[in-house]
Amino acid sequence: MHQLQTLADIIARHTESDGVFATEIPRLSLVRMSKRTEPMQGVQHPSLCLIAQGTKQVLLADEVFEYGPARHLIASADLPITGQVIEASPEEPYLSIKLDLDLSVLGAMMIEMPPAPETFTTAKTCGKAICLSRTDPQLLEAAVRLLRLLDTPDDIPFLAPLAEKELLYRLMRGDQAKKLHRMLMPESRLQQVNRAIAWIRQNYAKPFSVDRVAQEARMSTSSLHEHFKEVTAMSPLQYQKQLRLQEARRLILSEALDAASAAHRVGYDSPSQFSREYRRLFGAPPIQDVSRLKTEPASFAPASA
Repeated sequence: MHQLQTLADIIARHTESDGVFATEIPRLSLVRMSKRTEPMQGVQHPSLCLIAQGTKQVLLADEVFEYGPARHLIASADLPITGQVIEASPEEPYLSIKLDLDLSVLGAMMIEMPPAPETFTTAKTCGKAICLSRTDPQLLEAAVRLLRLLDTPDDIPFLAPLAEKELLYRLMRGDQAKKLHRMLMPESRLQQVNRAIAWIRQNYAKPFSVDRVAQEARMSTSSLHEHFKEVTAMSPLQYQKQLRLQEARRLILSEALDAASAAHRVGYDSPSQFSREYRRLFGAPPIQDVSRLKTEPASFAPASA
């Protein structure tokens, strides 16, 4: 599709080196990587990630999502993931966009839009909070229109909200429309799980019982276990562990904390348990892992997008 090449050209023009680049368009980031990267952990927020060139692999617990051009990823919850660019070169770098979803705009659109065609309301949708879909020409055209505004920055305050709304409209009429609707319905299972996720993210450093999380989500304990696992591919306690370890890694890397102090800060009482679980997730003990990140930063792509 010629729109893919146009999209790649715009991203390449506005990213002269490897990295993640915020843009003047609110919530829109551009990503460029010129080589295969190492796996990198992070939290994927509700967003649309669309690849124009190259291939990426995203791991959610034990599930693998691999996608490239003409496919896009929609995340409908805050999820600890592992991301890795697996196809890129200096001649044909990995190029993608990430648009954080504006839930207030989506909610207003859901109220204003006419009912979806029957083909969308009856279509099967994946139960995970991360799903892949084929990118149809209408969605690509909307993405190109939004990114073209980067070439005329004076137009962004006036036209970007309209272009973003068109892009969201295409998503709301795509094969993940049901998921986006469930994201916005106050008492949907997805929204209940999102309440549990939000509570765990606020309290991850403290011990808690699953019963307490279930109360916050307004679900029974058995229902929370079932639907939390369906959405995130992990249990609430596994989710908490992922958040703890990722935050500990950030503290060691950016605030120069030693491993024991970082472990205590995120809620670990046992340094040896922390070290074992850290190595299991990141593939190396804390000091060795952070040293590698500092000496080879270009080899580690951001997990999201």
